[in-house]
Amino acid sequence: MSEAAEPGPIDRIQEAIVDEEDARACAEISADACRVVPRNFVLIAACQTLSNLGDHLANPKTVLTWLLGFVGAPASLVALLVPIRESGSMVPQLLIAGFVRRLPRRKMVWVLGSLLQALAVFAIALTAAMGKGLIAGGLIVLLLALFSLSRGLNSVASKDVLGKTIPKRRRGRLSGLGATLSGVGAVLLGLYMGTVRHDTDSPAFYVALLCAAALLWVVAAITYASIREFTGETQGGANALSEAVKRLDLLRTDRNFRRFVITRALLLCSALSAPYYVVLAQQQHGASLQSLGWFILANGLASSLSASFWGILADVSSRRVMLIAAAWAAVLGLAVFAVTTFESPLRDASWTYPIAFFLLGIAHSGVRLGRKIYVVDMAGGNRRTDYVSVGNTVIGVILLLTAVLGPLGSIITPAGILLLLSICGLTGVAIGSTLPEVE
Repeated sequence: MSEAAEPGPIDRIQEAIVDEEDARACAEISADACRVVPRNFVLIAACQTLSNLGDHLANPKTVLTWLLGFVGAPASLVALLVPIRESGSMVPQLLIAGFVRRLPRRKMVWVLGSLLQALAVFAIALTAAMGKGLIAGGLIVLLLALFSLSRGLNSVASKDVLGKTIPKRRRGRLSGLGATLSGVGAVLLGLYMGTVRHDTDSPAFYVALLCAAALLWVVAAITYASIREFTGETQGGANALSEAVKRLDLLRTDRNFRRFVITRALLLCSALSAPYYVVLAQQQHGASLQSLGWFILANGLASSLSASFWGILADVSSRRVMLIAAAWAAVLGLAVFAVTTFESPLRDASWTYPIAFFLLGIAHSGVRLGRKIYVVDMAGGNRRTDYVSVGNTVIGVILLLTAVLGPLGSIITPAGILLLLSICGLTGVAIGSTLPEVE
């Protein structure tokens, strides 16, 4: 009788992260997929780390906001960055999902999306090196739209591949690990930027930063192509447009999914409020690469310290993680509103806004991870793809509508907008508390 094969290095890495008994509990995935869970766990974690770190290096809330200021673009373009970055990847997902559903293996959709994102970010780097003013700013916004549309491929494919290759009660830990490792990289970058003096008149640093981000997405694409994915369901992919319209009916017929989408829309406060922390800091203390470094450090530190913690909790209750983190973000927004509106000594302290941004990063990490795991665990097979595509399309349209926050900024102060977003967040927590547990 042959002896069992010795575990390889990938198996040992996965066993160090997940205890042996849990790692073998392959709920809702095929027997073939169960046998290669350790390999896929490590590869997906590596891809999430690489792509998340790329997000840190090309973050519209921090890096691209500073970049628009550097090239001398109109301030009104800043208000478009977050809505375009988030909505562009969501609005077309009903059509994307119709295409994805026809494919028995869907990892190459993710690979294509990652390579297109790399191309878009590299083009933004070239624009920063050669352009100035409105033209450069407009090109950056257009390229960000291309980046975001490409990301829609990743969004639909990644959740489906995750659901097919990683069992329940492991998915949150995996996502948390990727966010933690990428956060460590962002922390190191932020420390470098915050402590080393840079030439603020040269585009060289921005170009290097964005080229590094593009390279990360290329490496992530190569790594993702190595995942062992087995064939899955392909029903319902005959006509992308007609199938998209049919799937929208989920909002009417599926009560729990409808409440989830409403909750998720209201919890956008954690993402939309971030640029206003940066704007408040610039108003009080001006803008420099050192200041940008402290914000990158705060964001990366928040991810590295909190993501794995949120991930472990999400494997127990992703609903609870989503609501606790959203309440945290909303209460923090109320506190920052109070500090900036009333004559508080904290308003003029240079460390106030980076620390607040750090706390917001922790909260947003929980909201983002909690709602991702919740929608993956709500259903299996093509129903999961339907939930992801319908939910993301609706949220994408809502995000486009939030672009009115830009013109609204001429009427209401950034602190006032934070107050409005915090009220939305608390409303979302109240509605989300009626959602069922899915783990």
